[in-house]
Amino acid sequence: MEQMISRFAVKGTPVTACRFGEGHINETYLVACDTGLCYILQKINRQVFQRPEELMENIARVTAFLGERSDDRRSAMHLVPACDGCMYAVDEEGEYWRVYEFIPDSVCLQRAEHPQDLYHVGLAFGNFQQLLADFPAAALHESIPDFHNTRVRYAQFRDVLKKDVVGRVGECRKEIEFALAHEQEAGVIVNGLEDGTLPLRVTHNDTKMNNILLDYTTRKPLCVIDLDTVMPGSSLYDYGDSVRFGVSTAAEDERDLTKVHVDMDLYRVFTQGYLDGCGGSLTEAETVLLPMGAKLMTLECGVRFLTDYLNGDHYFRISRETHNLDRCRTQFRLVQEMEERWEEITQMINEVS
Repeated sequence: MEQMISRFAVKGTPVTACRFGEGHINETYLVACDTGLCYILQKINRQVFQRPEELMENIARVTAFLGERSDDRRSAMHLVPACDGCMYAVDEEGEYWRVYEFIPDSVCLQRAEHPQDLYHVGLAFGNFQQLLADFPAAALHESIPDFHNTRVRYAQFRDVLKKDVVGRVGECRKEIEFALAHEQEAGVIVNGLEDGTLPLRVTHNDTKMNNILLDYTTRKPLCVIDLDTVMPGSSLYDYGDSVRFGVSTAAEDERDLTKVHVDMDLYRVFTQGYLDGCGGSLTEAETVLLPMGAKLMTLECGVRFLTDYLNGDHYFRISRETHNLDRCRTQFRLVQEMEERWEEITQMINEVS
């Protein structure tokens, strides 16, 4: 760690480095220097992000754009350049590394401790949309091509299903049938982007609660983090992914599905925060499709977990053999409940919008 961090223009000499955070993809370390300053050092997962130069170009442009729009340095992430001026460094094994300034007096929550926490998360992601409304979305690279193209995710699922490389298809018949029964509606958002019904926007694409930093004392939102998947997309992606993660009554990998429900109070609180943050910038078509955004992002995530499980668990980090299957089941349970409560959800969104 000392050798790697020394390639970046940090202030001081590193004295400690330890694993940090609970992310599934990249390797993340908190590095403390003798100056009292701390930094986040990350090794980019090249198996997931196969175009790291383009990824880093996206992050550098978006963070600079956001940083110019606030006087509070904690309101945006700040990359620390390498000593050669580049925003990343490549080690002897061809691995890509980057460094961010550590944001002090902040907290990252895995789950809401109070409904107001979820309101602030919605506010942060909505504000992220509003601040980037003038950014040329089409100019960004796709760091993961077709990341939220649900039609493509289904094509990948069908391919893995056909090959059954690790022999797990037989134990997942119920989940497979559920996924296939919902395939027809999977392309609603993609179709809207293609025919112009939905506007192309800069989107985060991984809007979980733990990708927001809150002020440690006030719990008000500071900034959006984990920008690897920032690219062109639909606001429905960001809204929907936050709903699927934030309004569930259970953990993403809960085994007891009787504990998995949609908390309508939290759903309302988040939606209010998100729309407040957007400040009226969403189109009517986007607002009408908010319930579908939540449903499709939850469905897509379940299909991705199931695909990874059937393919031998190569994408998401796991801690037990059926981890991805358990994750899939919670997502499909949420989809089922969203369908059961569709009228209630639609009415709630109409009331707060």
